[in-house]
Amino acid sequence: MRFPEDVPVLRDDVVTLRAHTSDDVDPAYEVCQDPEMQRWTTIPVPYERENAVHYLTEFIPQGWRDGSSWGWAIEYDGRYAGTIDLRPTGGGVGEVGFAVAPWARGRGVMTRALNLAVGYAFEQQGWTRVIWRAYVGNWGSRRVAWKAGFRGLVKVPDGGFARGVRKDEWIATRSRDDAAEPAGNWWQRPTLEGDGLRLRAMRGSDAKRVMEACNDERTQHWLAGMPSPYQLEDAEGFIESRLENLASGEGVSWAIADPVTDDLLGNVSVFDLKNRIDATVGEVGYWAHPDARGRGVMSAAVGLAAKHAFTPIEEGGLGRRRLMLFAAEGNTASARVAVANGFTLTGTARAASPRRDGSYDNLLCFDLLREEHTK
Repeated sequence: MRFPEDVPVLRDDVVTLRAHTSDDVDPAYEVCQDPEMQRWTTIPVPYERENAVHYLTEFIPQGWRDGSSWGWAIEYDGRYAGTIDLRPTGGGVGEVGFAVAPWARGRGVMTRALNLAVGYAFEQQGWTRVIWRAYVGNWGSRRVAWKAGFRGLVKVPDGGFARGVRKDEWIATRSRDDAAEPAGNWWQRPTLEGDGLRLRAMRGSDAKRVMEACNDERTQHWLAGMPSPYQLEDAEGFIESRLENLASGEGVSWAIADPVTDDLLGNVSVFDLKNRIDATVGEVGYWAHPDARGRGVMSAAVGLAAKHAFTPIEEGGLGRRRLMLFAAEGNTASARVAVANGFTLTGTARAASPRRDGSYDNLLCFDLLREEHTK
């Protein structure tokens, strides 16, 4: 193809994909100063203006001319907002890459651009599948791909390579027959307040309090699957994994926080939301920092989480019909939380709760139906 004459213009009612021009050099250079852009891409660091000149006036035009890649400028609100490119790999399959300016993020710009580019690959180039890749932790890119219908996500250890360093990579694909819409749920985690508590997202700054709570003797006894001793890196990994639960549709977790000091008092989760047998159920789990015990904190937190779980999806909740809760037979504090929230003891699973010494406790099984929830 000739550049720019043969570059197709793709547009919807908000976003336009067009050939790059020399006017894009300065805004592209500015975009590449963004720390997030430098963190998640392979652009040179430091990024100089001549890098932008080379990329937009030499590399991208050459890709169109020799068919090795097709890169478009993303135009939004009359401004250059980023770049998206397709790279054929043979056999009707290729890859897509993209980056968007900080000022345009959170407006659906990139999802629109991705759908335009993928549509071109399928309809004009005859591709059957498009591959998306991102370094693990690039939640913004992953959410764009999810919204555009990419699915079958896998994690490839050391799959990426940037500036001499191997990085874990996410990979997902969209086929010609896949709908251009999300596959599965990416749950939102609203801040919930009531009964003198705040349920909020966990933060990196909570790691020390998480470590303290999970090293507590009582927590270690009843949650035998926790590392022992529980290190700061374990806490940091736990906090990061809460994002994965949201993105995968597996569950929603909150930090239980003091509304005045914002100190972490514990954790409450609703999980197993991808139950293959019954997609209307969920399980409640929790643990408390020693500072929070004996104050009714956990009973109140479970009440807030249950209310959100029973709220219909179209109203921002999890749309559950039934919640389950399990407590080891000797864990009377946990059982009291269940009873305080109206859960019904439905039975006992014998020798079902493992301890660190190799023994097993009986497991008390509770449930709560949506119509029974009164808080």
